[in-house]
Amino acid sequence: MPMETMDGAQALIRCLENEGVEYIFGYSGGAAIPIFDAIVTTKTRIKLILVRHEQGAAHMADGYARATGRPGVVLVTSGPGATNTITGIMTAHMDSVPIVVISGQQIRSMIGKDAFQEADIFGITMPIVKHSYLVKETNDISRVIREAFHIASTGRPGPVIVDVPKDVSSGPFTGDLHAPMDLPGYAPPGDQVQMEAIHQIAEALSKSSRPVLLAGHGVLISGAMPELRKLAETLQAPVVTTLLGKGAFPETHPLSLGWMGMHGTAYANKAVVECDLIMSIGSRYDDRIVGQPSRFCRNATRIHIDIDPAEMGKMIPCHIYCVADAKAALRALLPHVGRLKTEEWLAHLDEYKSRWPLRYPRKGGLKMQHVIEEMWRLTQGRAVVVTDVGQHQMWAAQFYRTDHPHNFLSSGGAGTMGYALPAAIGAQFGRPGETVVVFCGDGGFQMTMYELATAALHRLPLKIIVLNNHYLGMVRQWQELFYDDRRSGVDLEGNPDFVKIARAYEGVKAWNLKRSADVRKVLSRALAYHDGPCLINAEVEKTDNVFPMVPAGRALEDMIIERPRHRMEKPTGST
Repeated sequence: MPMETMDGAQALIRCLENEGVEYIFGYSGGAAIPIFDAIVTTKTRIKLILVRHEQGAAHMADGYARATGRPGVVLVTSGPGATNTITGIMTAHMDSVPIVVISGQQIRSMIGKDAFQEADIFGITMPIVKHSYLVKETNDISRVIREAFHIASTGRPGPVIVDVPKDVSSGPFTGDLHAPMDLPGYAPPGDQVQMEAIHQIAEALSKSSRPVLLAGHGVLISGAMPELRKLAETLQAPVVTTLLGKGAFPETHPLSLGWMGMHGTAYANKAVVECDLIMSIGSRYDDRIVGQPSRFCRNATRIHIDIDPAEMGKMIPCHIYCVADAKAALRALLPHVGRLKTEEWLAHLDEYKSRWPLRYPRKGGLKMQHVIEEMWRLTQGRAVVVTDVGQHQMWAAQFYRTDHPHNFLSSGGAGTMGYALPAAIGAQFGRPGETVVVFCGDGGFQMTMYELATAALHRLPLKIIVLNNHYLGMVRQWQELFYDDRRSGVDLEGNPDFVKIARAYEGVKAWNLKRSADVRKVLSRALAYHDGPCLINAEVEKTDNVFPMVPAGRALEDMIIERPRHRMEKPTGST
C-alpha cells in the first residue's frame, strides 16, 4: 500500500505487525471502526479474536502474555467498551503482566464535552497502568505504539493504554512506520547490577546455616529459572515460591518446599519462620506471604532482590537491597557463593514434610483435591493450568505440582473471579499444541462463561473443570471459622445446568462428575477430546475447607494446619 494512501488505523496495524503481534483480542464499536476496518484493508497476518465481552478480551491478552512472555493486545471501542476492560487491566497491573490496550475515542473536538460514548479512559485507568497515551496526531501513532510495547515489556512489566480518537485513526498518515522512540525519562534496569550489594549478599549467605530462597513471579518474568536452580543446588538451600512464582523452581525437586503464605504448605511456612536468612528474588513480599509484617522473619537476615525500586522496604525492612533484574542478579551472585552447611537444616525440613504433608480425607463425597490431583497424574504435571479465584485456586496450587515455567496462571494480586476461562483461551492461542486445563469454581465461571462462545468458535481444546460446590467457598469458609458460621451472600442457589449450557455451543463436549470412582474415567475422556472445548461439572463437597491457613493479618507462626473445633478470632485482613 503506498504511503500516501495510508490512514492512521492502517498505520497502527502495520506497527503492530512490526512488534510481532499474532492476535488482537477485541470487541468492535463506533469509535474503533476505522481500526477494525484496517484489519481487513491491510490484509494483515494478525488474527482478530472477537470476544463476547471486553473484560474477556483483557483477560485473554493477559493469559496470552503469561503463557508466552510476549505482550497481549486488546482492541476496544470508547466509553463502556474501554471501561469494561478495567478489571482486566487491574489484574494485569497487580501481577506485572505486559498488555497493550488500544481503545477508540471520540473525535478530538468532542473530548471533554460528554459526547456519546466518551469516557476519560486515560484518567480513569491512571492508577492501574504502567503508562497511558492519548494520541493527538496521526503521525504520532508509530512512535506511540513502539513506545507502548517497549514500556509494557521492559523493567517491571505492566499494562499500557493507547487511546486513539476516531479522527486520528481516520486521518492521513504520512509519517515513518519505524519512528524512533522518545523516552528520555524511562530507563529500566537492564543487566546492570550493584556489585556492592552482591558482595553483601554473598557474605550473608556464607554465614547462614538455615537459609531459605523465596522465588517470586519476577524469576519467571526474567527467565532466571536456570540460575535459581543452580544457586539452590550450589548452596544446598531450600526454595519456597509465591503463588505466582509456581514453576520458577521444580516443585518435585528435593530442595522444593512448594509455595508459602496464607494457604501454602505447612513445611514452607515453618521453614520461613525458623530460617536464619531469607532471600526474596523477584517477589514483592506481599501481604499474603508476610502476614504480620512486624513478626515476619524477625530473627533472620532479610534480603530483597527486585527490579522495581518502589518495592524496596514497602512491606518489610530488609538488611540488604539489590535493585536488579533477577537473572542478572543471580548470574552476578553465582561466582561468589559455595556450598553451605545445611545438612541438619534440610533433614529437619524433610521431617516437617513427613509430619505435615498435603492431604485430604479419602472418604465422603467428591473432593476438589481428588479431581485436581488426578488431573496432575494424568497430565504428568505438564499441562498449562489456569485457575480462577477461591478455594479451588488454593487447592490447585497445592495439588497440581508445577515443574515447568509459565504453566500455572492465576490472578494473584487482584484475586479476580472470572479470570480463568478467558485467560485460558489466551493461553491456548499462545501455545496451541499444549494441553490447557481450566480449574474454576461455579461462582467465577458464571462471571465470564459467555466466552465459551469464543472457545467453541475457534475449536480450542480447553479442558474446563467447574468445581461446583454451590457456594462462594472461600467466603463461606471465613464465615464458618470467624463469624459463627453465619452464611450471608454465599449460597449460589439457582446455579444453572452447566453441562446443558456447554452443550448448547457447537462442538463443545460436557459431562457431569459426581462420584470419586469416576474421576479418572471422566478426566481421561476430556483429555482425549481435541476437536473443541470440553467441560466437566464436578459436583464436589459443599463445605470442605482449605488448610493449612494463616488468618489474614496474622503471622506465619499462627498457621492453622487442620480444621479447628472452636470459633476463632476475626482476622484483621481481607479474604
